[in-house]
Amino acid sequence: MSQKIRCANPNCRRLFVPDPRVKNHRYCGRKECRRFRKQRWQSEKMKTDPDYRKNQQESHQCWREQNHDYFQRYRAKNPQYVTRNRLLQKLRDQKRRDRGDLAKMDASNSLYPVKPGYYHLIPAKSDLAKMDPISPQYFLIPNTSPLLAKKDSIDSLSFSALECATKEAATHDGKSHPLSRAGP
Repeated sequence: MSQKIRCANPNCRRLFVPDPRVKNHRYCGRKECRRFRKQRWQSEKMKTDPDYRKNQQESHQCWREQNHDYFQRYRAKNPQYVTRNRLLQKLRDQKRRDRGDLAKMDASNSLYPVKPGYYHLIPAKSDLAKMDPISPQYFLIPNTSPLLAKKDSIDSLSFSALECATKEAATHDGKSHPLSRAGP
């Protein structure tokens, strides 16, 4: 009678009798253990064999080209998957936001410590208390370069006119500068 050994699958660890015809028989015959052994072998092969890795990548790419709408059809056929995935993605995003790993392209820290709006200005050191503090309204106008502006947010004609005006103002003598263009 052969000696029993433990299955190498960490999720199984059952005792089994190895087949003497199989060299280094380390996994039992259960379906889960066969799948685990194959996954481990493929993972190791992908790490060590560049030809195998290239062949797998080409095979996957070919499948994706032939089944380009597979995931759309799957989501249409399984709405509960879409709902569950959307909920789980919100939870993953929230965890990443809490850790500070998630960044939005349009989110930025405030460049201006003062937000636009109405403020009551009261002298910091004064012996005289006023009943009516000054209440001006402030508008923040960012100093941005024309090169940084989005094309769809600023009219190009008004922008070229602004360019001309700033170049002419830079000459200080009111004459047209050689680099400036005529406005609209």
